[in-house]
Amino acid sequence: QGTLTLLTNEKGGITDDLIVTNTSEDHLYVVSNAACADKDLAILRDRATQLQATGSDVHVEVSDNALLALQGPSMARVLQAGLSDDLAKLSFMNSVTTTVYGVPGCRVTRCGYTGEDGVEISVPAARAVELAEQLLGVADVWLAGLAARDSLRLEAGLCLYGNDIDETVTPAEAGLMWTLGKRRRVAMDFPGAAVIMAQVKEKPRRRRVGLTAWTGAGQAPLTSPYPHIPGTVTSGCPSPCLGKNIAMGYVEAAHSRAGTELTVEVRKKQHPAVITKMPFVPTQYYMAK
Repeated sequence: QGTLTLLTNEKGGITDDLIVTNTSEDHLYVVSNAACADKDLAILRDRATQLQATGSDVHVEVSDNALLALQGPSMARVLQAGLSDDLAKLSFMNSVTTTVYGVPGCRVTRCGYTGEDGVEISVPAARAVELAEQLLGVADVWLAGLAARDSLRLEAGLCLYGNDIDETVTPAEAGLMWTLGKRRRVAMDFPGAAVIMAQVKEKPRRRRVGLTAWTGAGQAPLTSPYPHIPGTVTSGCPSPCLGKNIAMGYVEAAHSRAGTELTVEVRKKQHPAVITKMPFVPTQYYMAK
């Protein structure tokens, strides 16, 4: 089983968000953001060296596998056709090592950053193109660019590292305290624990929020008396599913309640928006019965 978790720094900021899976093969399988791989690896290796010095049996190995994501309502049918395992038994955030369309040694994890039912397939790099071509041979499967992936992850209210979270943002500010288990909160045995737990107790000064329904950038500027609340928009795009603009950003905690009306600046013009609960579009994660 896997979970989303965070690497934090001594100031409580988020160094990266990771998927960590406790495998059945006696190791942890870690997937980082590609842009953060080098700094993450340096942190893991440094910590492993510290633990080895105290007698712990721990080491870090780097996989040269490629990662393919297959996402959407047809995923289960498409993948099951090339899978010997029963996909119906694989719940969200669980994984299995199996053969996929004739390619052995693949780790299939039922997750993905789109809010849809989907899988991420870790595949030996030498056969990644072969597997991609096998999948694309199915009529329902299309290549998706980052713009499509980005609109889906924003509709699902998911953070993008480098935009919505970074080393200046804490888990408490980002609404990601659910990644911190009870034991860790009590032990406070992670970087930045004092800063983060103080924010939990005293409440952070700013919070991540969702925003919807400002008018198009070409529309007349705002004339309604909505308040201008200090804050920053970190992600935004037209929502294909909702047919209106959506965004994510940070505002002062006192003004973060859903339903609060405010203004956003688009190309130096003020437009109305409303703070909205996330996800904007209901997620479709699969939970096995």
